[in-house]
Amino acid sequence: MEVIIQPTREAAALLTAKIIAAEVRKNPAAVLGLATGATVEPVYTNLIEMHHKEGLDFSLCKTFNLDEYVGLNGDHPASYRYFMNTHLFDHINIDKRNTHIPNGMASDLKAECLEYEEAIWNAGGIDIQLLGIGLDGHIGFNEPMSSLQSRTRVKQLNPITIRQNAGYFGGPDKMPRRAITMGVGTILDSQRCIMLATGASKAEILAEAIEGPFCAKVTASALQWHRHAVVIVDENCALHLKNREYYDWSFNHQPEWAPFRT
Repeated sequence: MEVIIQPTREAAALLTAKIIAAEVRKNPAAVLGLATGATVEPVYTNLIEMHHKEGLDFSLCKTFNLDEYVGLNGDHPASYRYFMNTHLFDHINIDKRNTHIPNGMASDLKAECLEYEEAIWNAGGIDIQLLGIGLDGHIGFNEPMSSLQSRTRVKQLNPITIRQNAGYFGGPDKMPRRAITMGVGTILDSQRCIMLATGASKAEILAEAIEGPFCAKVTASALQWHRHAVVIVDENCALHLKNREYYDWSFNHQPEWAPFRT
């Protein structure tokens, strides 16, 4: 795992977008794993700008989102299909038939999960997976004590997650209690993972995830096991990191990051 600290939330999101854009330019038919939420919104804003100003081409790309709430259709303003259309897909030249989000309205949720795994497999696997981190340390909706070998499935949401996301629904009593999520094992199958974390509210759990023990209590810690994972944070989210000096030295000296140092 590599950790890159940027001065601001905006700089962290821009670097994340640049890494994704570099993957798309290298591999125009890239399979992108995508996330939702306020943290990644500026990533998508930057990708849209790169599409319009630099010709970044998504026409051959396929995408798979991490998760979706059970019981929401794609027209619901709090659904992740609605989020992705609004914040990215409607503004780039991607074929929406190649964008995949779990169907939270499926009559057979178990079958939907199996079909989602199969669709990822048939696409050749995910080339680069974008992630955020929840206040309880989850990635996707893999709440604490999720199996680190888990596959796409339905998960009961943690009360912490419900409180964190309740604002999108007008209160916790209106929020779904379950979601379909890629499993930790599904995420770890990706060729590359990028986790973006910003803000002081996530500083403690971020430090636990990347410098603490590898454990199911904090499912984001599974990225320590990934062969090619990078965590990008802003200064506020880096407050509790103990190995800051090494992280900065590594980013400033590794040839891989030279094109991204500005």
